[in-house]
Parts: sequence; structure tokens; C-alpha cells
Amino acid sequence: MSESIQSLKRSHYCGHLNKTHIGQKVTLMGWVNKRRDHGGVIFIDLRDREGIVQVVFNPEIGVELFGKAESVRNEYVLAVVGNVVPRPEGTVNPSLATGEIDVLVKDFRILNPAKTPPFYIADEVLVDETIRLKYRYLDLRRPEMQQALILRHKTVKAIRDYFSDHGFIEVETPMLTKSTPEGARDYLVPSRIHKGEFYALPQSPQIFKQLLMVSGLDKYFQVVRCFRDEDLRADRQPEFTQLDVEMSFVQRDDVLTIMEEMIAFIFQKTLGMEIKTPLPRLTYAEAMDRFGVDKPDMRFGLELVNVGEEVKNVEFKVFSQVLQNGGQVKGINAKGCAHYSRKDLDDLTKFVGIYGAKGLAYILLTEEGVKSPIAKFFKEEELAAIINKMQGEPGDLLLFVADEPAVVAASLGHLRLELARRLNLINPDEYNFLWVVDFPLLEYDKEEGRYVAMHHPFTSPVEEDIPLMETDPGKVRAQAYDMVLNGIEIGGGSIRIHRRAIQELMFKTLGFSKEEAQDKFGFLLDAFEYGVPPHGGIAFGIDRLIMLMAKKNTIRDVIAFPKTQSAMDLMTQAPSPVSPKQLKELHIKVNIPEKNSLNQG
Repeated sequence: MSESIQSLKRSHYCGHLNKTHIGQKVTLMGWVNKRRDHGGVIFIDLRDREGIVQVVFNPEIGVELFGKAESVRNEYVLAVVGNVVPRPEGTVNPSLATGEIDVLVKDFRILNPAKTPPFYIADEVLVDETIRLKYRYLDLRRPEMQQALILRHKTVKAIRDYFSDHGFIEVETPMLTKSTPEGARDYLVPSRIHKGEFYALPQSPQIFKQLLMVSGLDKYFQVVRCFRDEDLRADRQPEFTQLDVEMSFVQRDDVLTIMEEMIAFIFQKTLGMEIKTPLPRLTYAEAMDRFGVDKPDMRFGLELVNVGEEVKNVEFKVFSQVLQNGGQVKGINAKGCAHYSRKDLDDLTKFVGIYGAKGLAYILLTEEGVKSPIAKFFKEEELAAIINKMQGEPGDLLLFVADEPAVVAASLGHLRLELARRLNLINPDEYNFLWVVDFPLLEYDKEEGRYVAMHHPFTSPVEEDIPLMETDPGKVRAQAYDMVLNGIEIGGGSIRIHRRAIQELMFKTLGFSKEEAQDKFGFLLDAFEYGVPPHGGIAFGIDRLIMLMAKKNTIRDVIAFPKTQSAMDLMTQAPSPVSPKQLKELHIKVNIPEKNSLNQG
């Protein structure tokens, strides 16, 4: 080769070349995406981060170089020097950004050979995710994976630009902090210096960002790593990234306005999309009543309809008795589904059973009239009233659940989504945002026999509801808000408690003794003695947001090196045993049942 590899310098990315470069000499570096040998001429699709270009090896480059080109295989790493030429007439590839040109190779070097990869490096590759995660460095070569990470980079940059331009200061908060109750389990880090004591990795920077408001910093944000040792769930990660924001001297509407303008800014900057603001708002009560969930997907209808008034006196005891016992009867109108078979209806009944429903009543509205096993229990005018309330028409299927409100909400809320999927009512190209506001401050945990915070224990109650905290905690409203996108919560926040007496009352309502509250949160309570401004904020799940922006089905596809559902890193095999010496230094003795022993000495 005329130049040593040390002196070679890439002149262009593969994907940046086009017909304006015709006649230029270029130096490219990348991976072999595909190799083809056509009648003594070798064609190689060379791939890098920015795209693919076709490079052409003619025998004229010399016997030695051409022979070396014949040895090249997929995923070899090459440096190529050549001239950009127009493709011959009839060979232009309009589906490729570089499809109007070729690079005619004058010289090249194999920088590194490669074994045959365990799967083909291409988009929409059909391979088990465990294999992809084990060889994640290969999976990340696929263009769609690289585009997802590039989108992530652009989004985070846009976030930083927006907040910097609006007077916010990014501050890093500690990774090693104090373990506190409430929320998920902490990841604990043993201290070698302080024997028998532990740090905790932060579940969020919540307390620190409030202390930054005490400090007078006024406007804070941070793109921060958080850690939660949660039980296994399909789309959760033990470590995740969130956008953390806090502001002083603000009310709820101030926070909502700034955040929705931020969302509009990043969507315009990264996707070129205009998001109309202000975003719609639903109260928690309205969301639960109409959709059965506090994060409704409003890209389609199928709203829940309360028919309690219409059925309170009917002879059908399943409905009337549930209402007498404080329950609800609600339904969904599945438009155009009167053709559903008995098997279809049985399948839907089993589906709502997953969420606690004891049954699923139905009424088929056919051209011949009403068909339903429960119709005989209703007078003609009662049936008419139900159909009218449900806006039923011939061809519709009316589905009902009668139970306690929580079961009705959960079963019909999920049934609504299932029907939307079956009926193809969801537009995958639509981004539907809304705010859900006016959450309850507390919810009763039957297992623990006490009230727990619906968001977290630093959320401020609505001022006029404070007296209820000691008399009827379940009725206290919170100054809390969630941003929802396509039925997924992407951000949640609140106006915070900023008075010590109210924070102590909150801890008391949650079942903390004064001593426990002081032990766990004394530094925060003490800070409240030194002039705390009213403040509020929010945190966004960046992984979830990017997943939705990239139209992926899992956050694992927008995280460079994710864990599995069981919190394993298949590539590095973490978590893993450590040496007896390390355990001894940390004053830790591992006690594992014999059958699970990892021989840690």
C-alpha cells in the first residue's frame, strides 16, 4: 500500500458520499456489510455509522491487492482509498442514500479480519434477544440500533440546550447516599472503611434536588442514572436514566408549561415534528372513570361507560346487587363486533379474569335484534336505556363488568387496550400527549395495613385538604401531575412540601414515628428550619421517552448495554461471585442455601 496505516486518515463517512463527490479521491474506513463477486469484479458494501456505500474492486488494481480482496468476508474491517464515480446507467439504487455513486478502489488495507458473527448484521434480524444481548457489541452494529442511540444523543443534547437556555443549572448529585424507606428496594454498597455500614445507590435525586432549592440555586436539572432493586417486570431495568428537574417559587401550572414546551422543543429538534401546546389535561378521577387507568391512551375511543343508574333496579342480580354493595357496572361499546363468536367472547371473558373480573356480560346488537343470555332479565325500556347510554347501533357488541371499582377499572381498562389492538384502532405514527393531574395524595395498602404515598412522601397536599390528613387521609388530594404519551407515563412530579410541620405530618400519616422520621430524613427536616422556598419539579424517564420516539417495543432497544428481565448482563455475566479476599475486606460473610452456592469460600 502506498501509505502506511498510521498515516491514513479517513476523509469521509461512507453514508455521506453522493454525486457531488464524483471525481474526488476519498479514504473510507468501515465494516464489510456484504460481498459479491460478479464476473471477475468484486463489489463490497462498506458500512460505517453514517451508512453504506458500494466499493468496487477491479482486477486492474493488481494481482496482489485483488487476491487480498477475494479473501475479504463479512464484518472484516477495511481502509479503502478510491475515486468516486457515477454508477453505470441502469444500476442506480434509489433506496440507498449513496445509490447514485460507487467508489472505485485504488488501494485498500484489511485492518482486521472477523469471525463469522452469530447472527446477520442487518435490521429486523430474526434472532433471540438473549443472543443479541450476549453479543451486544455486534447487535449495536445494526443500523437501526445505531440510529436509536444517535436519536438518544440528539434528544439529551436538546434537553440540555433547552434548560440551559431557560436559566437552569445542571448539578450532579451523589451516587453513594443514605438508604431510606419508601419506594423500591435500594441497591446497597458496603463500606470498607466504615465496618458493617452501607451506602445506597440513588433511586432518584429527590431529596438532593429539594436541598438545592433550599440552597437558593433556583432552577436545577440533571440527566442522571438511577437504581432500583425491583422485582422482575417485563420492561424495567435495575439502572435507568431520568431527566430530573426542580424549580423554586413556582406553582403547578408554571411547571407544566415549561415541561410541555421542553417536549415540543426536543420533538422539533430531533424528529422535525410540531407538538401542539398546551397539552390537554385530565384529572385523575376523570381518567379512571373514562379509561380505567391513570395513564390513558387516547389515540382511540372505546371509553368506559357507567350504566349504574340504568341498571340499579333491574332483575339481573349480578348488576343490582353489586351496586347495592358499593360497586360499579360499566361497559365498553366494541363498534362493529356483533359478529364475535362464542369462542371470541369466552376469550375476552378469560382476559378480564386476569384482572380480577368474575365475568363479562355482553349484548349483541344484530340486524335481527338484541342477542344476549342476560336480555331476559331486563324490561324492554331498561334494555333501551342501556343501549342508548352506550350509544349502541346494529352491529355493535356491548361488554359489561360489574364489581368493586378497582376491579372494574383494571379489567375494562385493559380490555379497552386489547380491543384496540384486535381492531387495529391504534395509529403507530401518532404521538398523543396529555397531563393527568389532581392525584390522590395517599392510597391504602391492604398488605401493610397503612397508607402509602401514591407518588412519594415529599408531595405537597392541596392546602385546603391538609386537615383531612388526620381524619380522612384517603380523600386528600395531591399537587401532583404525570405526563402521559400513548398510554405510557413518561414523567411525573409535584409541588413539594416546604414546611417542616407539614412534612412531619406526612411522615406521621405514613406510619413513621418521630424517631424514625428524624433518623431517616433528619437532614431534610433540619434544612426546613432555614427558610425553604415553595418549589416543585418533575422527573422524566429518558429510556421510555426515547423508546416511544424511536417506535421501539422495549427500552432495551434504546439502551446501549441493558440488563435482561432478570437483571442479568449476558455479555459480562454480571452479577457474578467475588473473591473471598474482597468479601473479607468488606467484612461480609455470604450465606447462600447449599443448592445455590457459588463457592464463594
